[in-house]
Amino acid sequence: MVWIHRYWLLLIWIALGYTGCTTTAAPQATTPTAVSPTGNPGTAVPTATHAVRGVPAQTSTATPSPTAVPPTAVPPSPVPPTPIPTATPNLLASYTLDSLRAREYPGGDIRIQAVLTETATFTRHYIAYPSDGLTITGIMQTPRGVGPFPVIVMLHGYYDRKDYWSGWGTWQAAEYLNARGYLTIAPDLRSWGQSDVGASLFHTGLVVDALNLLGALPSVPQADTSRVGLWGHSMGGGMITKMLVVDDRAHAAVLYAPNSADDADLVARWGPGCLPEQVDPEEDRCNPGEVIPPDLAAAVVAAYLDTAVNPTALQPFAPYYHLSHITAPIQIHVGLADGQEWVETPPEWADKLYAALQVAGKEATIYHYEDQGHFFFDTGWTVFMERVVAFFDEELTRP
Repeated sequence: MVWIHRYWLLLIWIALGYTGCTTTAAPQATTPTAVSPTGNPGTAVPTATHAVRGVPAQTSTATPSPTAVPPTAVPPSPVPPTPIPTATPNLLASYTLDSLRAREYPGGDIRIQAVLTETATFTRHYIAYPSDGLTITGIMQTPRGVGPFPVIVMLHGYYDRKDYWSGWGTWQAAEYLNARGYLTIAPDLRSWGQSDVGASLFHTGLVVDALNLLGALPSVPQADTSRVGLWGHSMGGGMITKMLVVDDRAHAAVLYAPNSADDADLVARWGPGCLPEQVDPEEDRCNPGEVIPPDLAAAVVAAYLDTAVNPTALQPFAPYYHLSHITAPIQIHVGLADGQEWVETPPEWADKLYAALQVAGKEATIYHYEDQGHFFFDTGWTVFMERVVAFFDEELTRP
């Protein structure tokens, strides 16, 4: 009976040994339990992983070992960079008064082309000088004597180009000043007379020609460049206001029936300018003082025409808004009968400028002539020129 008992024990042992050698499935990984900010266990939150084909998923740990290999990251999809907006170029920047102030006007040599007239009080010369690559012609009249003489630069107003001649609009006042010891120079502004044609949007080309003339004065031995005055009629008077806010080399200025210092007034009365195809300004009723040559870039012309009809956009070009730069005393003369013809200048423009000069604290005087129009005559002319000479005598002899 003992062997029977041992036999059953052997069978039981064999059965138990066979069962212990069977393979069991690997236990499933458990999701770690998240810990709340207070340190208490909370709801389980999956840990983010990045899987790459063929590479085991990596699980981030709170404090990685210094020798741990960082997980392999999936490169982000390329995103095209946001384009930086390109500023629209200001095609008219070079015509602004700020831009003109930043320039220099060295002028060049004033060359005497011919002696035209000799009188008891003056000699009249036909001259030429350079300005921005152009040749500008004009008239210079020197008093009798050795000099040096105080200088008056005289700027003509608008006159139909086909009928214009050198000295038009200035010769009578020039002779009056010559007889009283002043050297006078009256340029034929670009596109008038025998001067070259060049762009003059907002009249700035004409202003540049006059400023280059100031730079050329030292080439005249008889000219006293420490005593320089300006005299301008109509369009020329308007140009002088631009000159005065750009350059301080002139020591006194006379404005005779001047254009408005606010370019918006000019556009409102005459339009933005005469394009090359408008050969008859009076019939087309466009601003005849502007020079828009046919070879000027179409984009510049378009920008000019857009700006000209926007009073706010015109302010960078209008001296009315820049009067703080003026240093020279100004004398203004205006006839109350002016402005009757469309090419003339309303007297309100002179009053507007004078009022603004007063507000700006500038030295200015205005004279009204009740029976005078755009051009003075008879007694009005004589009184006008007497006042001009007295003004220049006082201002150009100051230390």
